Amino acid sequence: MKIWGLISFILFCIGLVLAVVGGLALPANVIISMVLAIFGLIIGVIYVVGAKEINTLLLATIALLAMTAAFVPFTFLDMGKRIGFVLMDFAALVAPVALIAAIKALLKVGLEK
Repeated sequence: MKIWGLISFILFCIGLVLAVVGGLALPANVIISMVLAIFGLIIGVIYVVGAKEINTLLLATIALLAMTAAFVPFTFLDMGKRIGFVLMDFAALVAPVALIAAIKALLKVGLEK
């Protein structure tokens, strides 16, 4: 099981670099977003199956998604837009992970009752 954690971590690191580079160099690129979403699905399946800290993961994802809009007002050198594109790409990476975690959390709650 340790190898799966390493694979998940490597995919996350690659996705993070791809989100930054893609957000800055190729903003709103559909192919990059799709690759990031696929990475996120793989990470979600690997990570969430045995995760005990689902609440922390979901809270961090909510914070990330809320933060995306906070940078838009920065107009100096279009930094708000650039940061926004990077965060949107990063959200494409973590949203599938959060979706799988949320489904697991809801199933756990439903099965406990």
